[in-house]
Amino acid sequence: MLDVQFAQLTDPGLIRPHNEDALGHVAPRTPDEARTHGWLFALADGVGGQDRGEVASRVAIETLLSGFHKITPSEPLTAAIPRLVQAANSHVFETAMATGPAGSSMATTVVACALRYDRAVVSHVGDSRCYLVRQGYAVPLTRDHTVSNEQLRMGLVSSREARASQTSHVLSRALGNDMFISVETSEHQVFADDVLVLCSDGLHHSVSATDLVQLTYQADLDQTLEDLVTLAKQRDGSDNISVQIIRVRS
Repeated sequence: MLDVQFAQLTDPGLIRPHNEDALGHVAPRTPDEARTHGWLFALADGVGGQDRGEVASRVAIETLLSGFHKITPSEPLTAAIPRLVQAANSHVFETAMATGPAGSSMATTVVACALRYDRAVVSHVGDSRCYLVRQGYAVPLTRDHTVSNEQLRMGLVSSREARASQTSHVLSRALGNDMFISVETSEHQVFADDVLVLCSDGLHHSVSATDLVQLTYQADLDQTLEDLVTLAKQRDGSDNISVQIIRVRS
């Protein structure tokens, strides 16, 4: 059975007047639940510059957490997690419509990571990321859903052009913009000493993969979180900063 260690932290940053990020997790209460359901970790970043981003992110996380409690042991996580993200999208969209014209622009990114047995299933929409830190390397398990990244994927621009583009922060998809959303999902085997890092763009835009490797191997996860957020604020701090760290102990 998996044995994991977990910690999370969110910070408004240095400029934003409030925090539009939301975090949540579900941990099994018994060894039997660990086998039948596993763990869920989720992070959402309300889209900046749009109305009530903090509501969109909170609704998305609450939908994921409540839905995870209800999945059946027979449903594969590769089916359950994207289904829950679709449900979160519907709830954000419906919440936006219910609040009238101002609420119709509510949107949020989301990244969710579920662990069961020796597998991690990652689903995401937007540019919040999940990294796998293993044996001295940090590899992103997600692909940013931004306009410039889509152009890069299609071969329309180079990597350097994509990074320098004015559309590097413009999302190509987010929860709440439409009734239906394309959810990207992947499955990965995990091993003892692996570390999974979920983070909003307030962290990964200023903290590199090398930084993640150096800091996530500290024994104290709470100190790691503090160091990562402090580093992000020193280098930028213009956005909300959120991060979750999951260490596979055995």
